[in-house]
Amino acid sequence: MLIDVRETWEILEYGKIPGSVNIPLNEVSEALQMNPRDFKEKYHEVKPSKSDSLVFSCLAGVRSKKALDTAISLGFHRAQHYAGGWKEWETYEFSENKQGN
Repeated sequence: MLIDVRETWEILEYGKIPGSVNIPLNEVSEALQMNPRDFKEKYHEVKPSKSDSLVFSCLAGVRSKKALDTAISLGFHRAQHYAGGWKEWETYEFSENKQGN
C-alpha cells in the first residue's frame, strides 16, 4: 500500500501518485491503530495489517520518514518510505509523458 502523507490540499493542488491513499502525517498514528471498519470508512481502503508492505511518500521525503518511524514503532516492520517523494515521481512522470511513452 502506498500512503501519501501530504495534506489533502497539497494533493488537490499538485496531484498524487496513482493508487496512493492520502493519510496526512498527523493522522498516520491514529489511522494505523483504527479498527478495520473505521479505517475503510474514512480512507476507502482496506486497513493494512502489520505484515503488509507499506510505502510512505510525501513531497520530498521528510514527512514520509516521520511516518515510517511511526509505523515501525507500531509494529509495521515491512514499512518503507519513498525518499524522492512527489517531486522525484513527478519528474519521471513528466519526462515519460513528454517523450510519448
